[in-house]
Amino acid sequence: MKQIEVVAAIIRKGDRIFATQRGYGEWKDWWEFPGGKMEAGETPEVALKREIREELSAEISVDELLVTVEYDYPAFHLTMHCYICSLLTEALHLNEHEAARWLAREELASVRWLPADLQLIEQMKNIELW
Repeated sequence: MKQIEVVAAIIRKGDRIFATQRGYGEWKDWWEFPGGKMEAGETPEVALKREIREELSAEISVDELLVTVEYDYPAFHLTMHCYICSLLTEALHLNEHEAARWLAREELASVRWLPADLQLIEQMKNIELW
């Protein structure tokens, strides 16, 4: 099975976390944490900073590795390194996503998450993030 390694940013602001809605591909309209594929030679932290610059035109601080999620999609196995992050710039611009929301804990179930991100959400419920 094909293996894909990605990074994801759990960006916190007060009691909310940032979620984005895909605007393309097989999983269009599903929600996810922003991030993307690591390039050859990149550390996860460098890849995450690059992906957030590309996707949101924003700068972040990669604060701490929260968890690594392993998930089998039909066509590939995903390894997703999920980091707690902080914004270093206030403005966020959606360059690749069709929508975004700041979600409080009680609002997490209000969007349709990608399966791997839903697994992350389940793990986050047991951790005091906000």
